[in-house]
Amino acid sequence: METTKFQIVNAQSNIDWTGRKVTGAHNGTIGIKEGTLIVIDGKLTSGQVIIDTTSIKILDVTDPATNAQFAGHLASDDFFSIDKFPEANLDITSVSGNHVVGNLTIKGITHPVAFDAAINTNGDLLTASGKIVIDRTKYDIKFRSGNFFKDLGDTLIYNDFGLEVTITAKAA
Repeated sequence: METTKFQIVNAQSNIDWTGRKVTGAHNGTIGIKEGTLIVIDGKLTSGQVIIDTTSIKILDVTDPATNAQFAGHLASDDFFSIDKFPEANLDITSVSGNHVVGNLTIKGITHPVAFDAAINTNGDLLTASGKIVIDRTKYDIKFRSGNFFKDLGDTLIYNDFGLEVTITAKAA
């Protein structure tokens, strides 16, 4: 069995996020700080991805003042508590074909996740991409959730948000 450890190239890896609400959606990016992926006999088997929550950016709000206010709100305890939790982690525990299973930790709270990913290894280069849908309320992100607040009307924010992850890694 040949085991290869791949280091994530953070400058060539990113996460696009989308959060939806009754009146539309917001989207942006969040950086990957670092990570390692383990490949055995040409197949991804496990790994860890460390997400830099301090790097959250909002792309659809172009007014600088509104964008800064929104970014501050995402950083607050209503959302990601970035001062207390500057990182989130995805620990990949198993991969079967293109189905990835792991544990996602946000705000110090861990829950299992599973998603499909396109994974390619070519010599000393590994690329992977996939979409993860997360219920934010499992991670104590309850702001304007219909599960916890009544009569929100058109201010309701849906519980699920999407993360489209794109990773490039090089053999260590």
